[in-house]
Amino acid sequence: MASRARVRAPQLVGKGGWLNTGGKELTLADLRGKIVVLDFWTFCCINCLHVLDELRELEEAHRDTLVIIGVHSPKFVHEAEHQAVVDAVARYGVEHPVLDDPELATWKQYAVRAWPTLVVIDPEGYVVAQHAGEGHAHAIASLVAELEAEHGEKGTLRRGDGPYVAPETVPGALKFPGKAVALPGGGYLVADSGHHSLVELAEDGETVVRRIGSGDRGFVDGKAEEARFSEPQGLALLGTDEVVVADTVNHALRAVTLATGEVRTLAGTGRQWWQNSATSGPAREVDLSSPWDVAVFDGAVWIAMAGTHQLWTYDPAALTVQVAAGTTNEGLVDGPPLEAWFAQPSGLAASADGTRLWVADSETSAVRWVEAGTHVVRTAVGTGLFDFGHRDGVAEQALLQHPLGVTVLPDGSVAVSDTYNHALRRYDPASGEVSTLATDLREPSGAVVVGEDVVVIESARHRLTRMRLPEAAVRVEAAAHRTQRPATEVAPGTLTLDVVFAPPAGQKLDETYGPATRLLVSSTPPELILSGSGNDTALRRELALNPEVSEGVLHVSAMAASCDADPAIEFPTCHVHQQDWGVPVRVTDAGTARLALVLAGMDEQ
Repeated sequence: MASRARVRAPQLVGKGGWLNTGGKELTLADLRGKIVVLDFWTFCCINCLHVLDELRELEEAHRDTLVIIGVHSPKFVHEAEHQAVVDAVARYGVEHPVLDDPELATWKQYAVRAWPTLVVIDPEGYVVAQHAGEGHAHAIASLVAELEAEHGEKGTLRRGDGPYVAPETVPGALKFPGKAVALPGGGYLVADSGHHSLVELAEDGETVVRRIGSGDRGFVDGKAEEARFSEPQGLALLGTDEVVVADTVNHALRAVTLATGEVRTLAGTGRQWWQNSATSGPAREVDLSSPWDVAVFDGAVWIAMAGTHQLWTYDPAALTVQVAAGTTNEGLVDGPPLEAWFAQPSGLAASADGTRLWVADSETSAVRWVEAGTHVVRTAVGTGLFDFGHRDGVAEQALLQHPLGVTVLPDGSVAVSDTYNHALRRYDPASGEVSTLATDLREPSGAVVVGEDVVVIESARHRLTRMRLPEAAVRVEAAAHRTQRPATEVAPGTLTLDVVFAPPAGQKLDETYGPATRLLVSSTPPELILSGSGNDTALRRELALNPEVSEGVLHVSAMAASCDADPAIEFPTCHVHQQDWGVPVRVTDAGTARLALVLAGMDEQ
């Protein structure tokens, strides 16, 4: 095993305290003798949710030697609320200790720059590796095996149970429900995400008629009581007897026949889509990535593909899928469909006249729409990745906070499930105004119109709430926020951007399908970079900064592909490593002339 620089791991501190420890405050001294992986995450981030799933197998395989610690580091104001973190840990089935760090104290100590970031600490308390982004579970698994062998031989490895203490479970018919649809015969079908199933409720929104799915996480077709889902979200009626389901963590579209409850798979392989995967083809042969909602529009089933920041379509006649809009780059850019940028689209609704598909673009706190026919993408409300809040008024000035749902109202306006503001908002295309319909709705994730009423899915209250559509808006004191992270001071002139990537042990860069690396750079405002922005294959870039712009955000997206290096392996295992960074920068004479971002690497000497 290569000799590593001895960098002592900083202590773990967070004003919010610890979850999943039975009330115990943990220190690194308590973890001495264990291999520790710190997972810096925030629950709005789809890449962070992917990493949670990647770590489950690793966590189970090394439960007596490895301790995973989630360090929750918020982006949005809502994510700094302790109860919201408690809810998120329960919602996503996190089975390891979590440190609630609302002020980013530990984030700063470890010099983290992006969600998610994984840091590996050896049994003696030293940092040995850091990985940004997703797709690193295999590399960490190899490193954990090496550390087990090394520290087992040295006598510094301590086996046995870790500090995880399971929280008490709260019984109920629903657990963090996602979306719902009104059924033709009355009642509702609800995506009971936390129970990995679907629930049919009677018209009162409470009485359980039947459950579809066993309740166990899995990917199984068949009868209602045998089928398995994994955190299903979006639902859409396809005809009168079939519902399409966005089976989010299975990266698949499923179908339920209402008459029988039979479940079958429409699209997806169960594997997550990565760069260089197919973007069209037979639906059962193409990988998808965290589909979050579905809607019937322009002759197809449209899919909010949150995991790739795109919209896809499923053709029920041809049984094919394809990318419909978005580039996989994360941001807010309007225009032709294959040039537009999205950021975790999470809600879809077609207008009654079929001319627009409304989109809740959650990470940009925006409401967007797709025009029928041309599929050109426009923005109604929202300005970008870092500005959010609760402000009504003209759409150009209005602010939302991570909305997950959109619902077309009878008058043609759009109800927005403004999730992190705990509110139901309304955007009126006729007047261009945004107003608030209701507040104190705990994390609404979607809504259904029933006559003159609207039924809101209150995800964090585990219930459906029916309310009469108000004639007048609720008055709310305006609040505006910008994502708060420490700015990196950079020198004026030329800035060298280095994305550090070292292939995992035993692997090499993979150029089977072309260049093994990709680097995309842009900025907010665009004027910050005079030259050096755009797409290229080298992971080093010289950026000429504009002397007239004193601060802004560098948007960096990097990808690297690696495969087993041993030529004797007939079918080598390959992996894609990718990450997006939004790095706030401030131009000062005392700033650095080099910005290093770690995609994957180990501190070695």
